[in-house]
Amino acid sequence: MADVVRVGLVGLGVIARTHLAVLAERADVELEFTVDPGQEEGPGFRGGRPAHYRGLAEALAVHRPDLIVLATPTDTHVELAREALLGSTARVLVEKPISHDLAALARLEDPAELPEQADVHGRLFTAHHFAFSPEVAWAAALIAGHPEWGPVTTITSAFHDPYVLTGEAAFAVYGSSWVDSGVNQLSMFTRFVEFTELTGARLTDGGATAWCTAEFRSRGATGTARLRSSWLTGISSKGSCLALAGSGVEVWLDHTAMTGFAARGGELLDAFGNDGRTDRKVAHYRPLYASLLSDRPDPVLGFEAAARIARIHHAVPRD
Repeated sequence: MADVVRVGLVGLGVIARTHLAVLAERADVELEFTVDPGQEEGPGFRGGRPAHYRGLAEALAVHRPDLIVLATPTDTHVELAREALLGSTARVLVEKPISHDLAALARLEDPAELPEQADVHGRLFTAHHFAFSPEVAWAAALIAGHPEWGPVTTITSAFHDPYVLTGEAAFAVYGSSWVDSGVNQLSMFTRFVEFTELTGARLTDGGATAWCTAEFRSRGATGTARLRSSWLTGISSKGSCLALAGSGVEVWLDHTAMTGFAARGGELLDAFGNDGRTDRKVAHYRPLYASLLSDRPDPVLGFEAAARIARIHHAVPRD
């Protein structure tokens, strides 16, 4: 990337605030323009106000960004990514999930739709931010550093969000609890295992709750992930446990508190905490941007990971 990275931000909704906060911290970044058809002007940035446009094509006719961030509704991602890849030479970061539509996703891989110079595999990235959460990074390093513990055999994860309080608006924005949280769970656990297929999916309460299972490979063995998500709660609460049954080790993660510990029977093996001063999403996006703006972005951000996660996420489970 350039010494000073020129950024264009498309979409000025809630998640854009996190992007702006993290970008403003970086001395190697300049926010060159913003785009949102629903706003007359963009936000302030380091005491100034970057150029604002109602459409991406209008912005790209004037600017030559190094990075374009797409923080827009999911159903706009594919077409905007295509427009950004064809209309610039920039890296493109799209909010997760990359697409709810597998046919639209396939168009990004079709040479007839996008020429080779679009470089989908080299320039298109997805913001799988949970994979960068501090407790996840700690647990991944801990397990990798202890091959004698053997493979991960079972993953149990529960993500609860208080979207029941917003009623139908939650479905309009997030689709369902599985659509919203499943991508976070699948992308996060790619730090530890290789998912092979979705083996079960049961959505209840009109999609506000879900119980899904998936098969994975870990250190040559096969394991099962049990993934629960629900909006039927008054507060946010997210937690996971990775069991390595061969050694009796369990690694427990609290994603809301960004803490964790590892234990075997009555023995505490290790623990992880945080200072409590950093907003959770900022704690995710700081290392995400550090990786994205490096010479070798983390593979979990890459198009291959996004396409694989999307296909497992939307697979038809076997009976």
